[in-house]
Amino acid sequence: MGRVLKGLAGRVARRYRSMSIQMVISLSFTVVAVVGMVFMGLSLVLRFSDSSQRLMVENSQRILSQVNMNMDSYLRRMMRVSDAMYYRVIKNADLAEDSLMPGMELLWEENRDALVSIAVFDGTGQLISAAPLSQLKPSAQPGSGQWFRDAMNKMENLHFSTPHIQNMFQDPDFGYPWVVSLSRYVQLTRDGKTESGVLLVDMNFAGIARVCSSAELPNDGYLYLIDSDGELIYHPRQQLIYAGLLEENNLAAAGYPDGSRPEEFAGQNRYVTVKTVGYTGWKLVGVVPQESLREAGREMAAFGLALLLFSVLLLTFLNFRISAYISDPIRRLEQSVKALEAGAESVEIREDGCYEVRRLGHSISSMVSTMRHLMEDIIQQEGQKRRNELEVLQSQINPHFLYNTLDSVIWMTEAGRYEESIQMVTSLARLFRISLSRGRSVIPLTDELEHARHYMNIQQIRYKNQFTSQITALPGTEGLYTLKLIVQPILENAIYHGMSSLQEDGVISVTARREGDDLLIQIADNGMGMRPEVAASLLDEDRPDIRTTGSGIGVRNVHQRIRLTFGPQYGLSISSEPDEGTVVTIRVPALDEQAARPYQREESL
Repeated sequence: MGRVLKGLAGRVARRYRSMSIQMVISLSFTVVAVVGMVFMGLSLVLRFSDSSQRLMVENSQRILSQVNMNMDSYLRRMMRVSDAMYYRVIKNADLAEDSLMPGMELLWEENRDALVSIAVFDGTGQLISAAPLSQLKPSAQPGSGQWFRDAMNKMENLHFSTPHIQNMFQDPDFGYPWVVSLSRYVQLTRDGKTESGVLLVDMNFAGIARVCSSAELPNDGYLYLIDSDGELIYHPRQQLIYAGLLEENNLAAAGYPDGSRPEEFAGQNRYVTVKTVGYTGWKLVGVVPQESLREAGREMAAFGLALLLFSVLLLTFLNFRISAYISDPIRRLEQSVKALEAGAESVEIREDGCYEVRRLGHSISSMVSTMRHLMEDIIQQEGQKRRNELEVLQSQINPHFLYNTLDSVIWMTEAGRYEESIQMVTSLARLFRISLSRGRSVIPLTDELEHARHYMNIQQIRYKNQFTSQITALPGTEGLYTLKLIVQPILENAIYHGMSSLQEDGVISVTARREGDDLLIQIADNGMGMRPEVAASLLDEDRPDIRTTGSGIGVRNVHQRIRLTFGPQYGLSISSEPDEGTVVTIRVPALDEQAARPYQREESL
């Protein structure tokens, strides 16, 4: 499979390379435009789908909230009837002397459109009073009913039952209405003593059905009502469900939290919105099939496809016309460039066509001329740069210092001072190795201080310990990098100009420390010193360059190298007083290994 795809890709690439510029421009513009339109069309379709889905969910939630408000109003009305019966009638009556019927009949008359019956039972289930029907059937057993047990077991709550047929009372009209029972525990008074009882209010289920059936969900959706256990209270196809001809996912919906969620049931994808009814634990469940959303999406896709085909035809025609206008001048430019690639010394580059193509031809002509000059300049500059770098590197090793050191080695060897001669040769080798540093201009601080230490070892042997040296790196300087060969020239000046007049007790100290984001290296000596104005003039660029007898790298040279590398805020500062000594402070940035990399220069010499 991979070989087939690779071969196909190769053929397409070869075909593309063999196309004319007119065909390439037309095809490219057309493909880009088609891809853009397809992407935009897909984005619009997806956005339309998401918006439709979101709108459908919002509508479902809004409709369920309205039904919930209507249901809440209906239930509150029943609760007010129960409260009025209990607190206005039962609480104010002594059953030994008073009858509950007048107040009960009055409440029933006021709410007969929503009520089926009101009844009061004692703690054993015996009927005390009821309206409008007052005669129980011989087979009725109120005390064993679930509504009765719930009221007696949970005295502080109101209890709503699931829909059922009211068949406790003898009805001369032989009516068996569907009701939802609201029961509660009450305290009855008889001969001044209280006893337990149950108040039963049977609501007409038709009122709940009207509230639920009045809701119209979008996209052929429907709404049903369940209790906290998932038992159906209302469903638009309740009879079919009870007959086993239809199924509903009501038991699973009982565990859903309030809100909207996708659901797959009986092979159908749909959105389910749940809203809990207060006081009862019932749940309103709205179901909206997704098939209608897909149908709208298919219509949108068909319209988009037709629009895409028309746009492709129009764009193809326009692209061919536009590409034909600009292809010929570009083709001529291409031929001129090919001639240049073939090595032609003189090529005519025509500057015709539209404005952009003329500017392109002019730019190519200028570029060719500029490139020729730049190539010549680069060759000259690279040669000069190489020579300069070699001269700088060679100038760091002064022949006089090397000759004097080797003479000292020979003299000490002839005198039998082998250990001192070995030490001097070892220090000289390490000195040259660090001086080279593989061409790097920035080296670790430890290497720079080691270079200074070897240099001082050689000079102390040559000067017969006329002075001592101390080289210290304070904590915080570990892992820092610095410019190469900036300490040794300062030490050289301290020896030749500071220690020359001393016979003994000369001290030269080198201390490296970190100060914020900077690295400070101080070279101090107790030599003869100089006047402050003379010390200040040592770094003056207008002052004539005076070469020393040392390495050939003067103090001002070090100062200029630091400023050119790191900026004018860095460099040397010199403080000195006659007969008190001199302190030279080198300030460079505190660079770790990563920060030093941009300043590294790796070249093989």
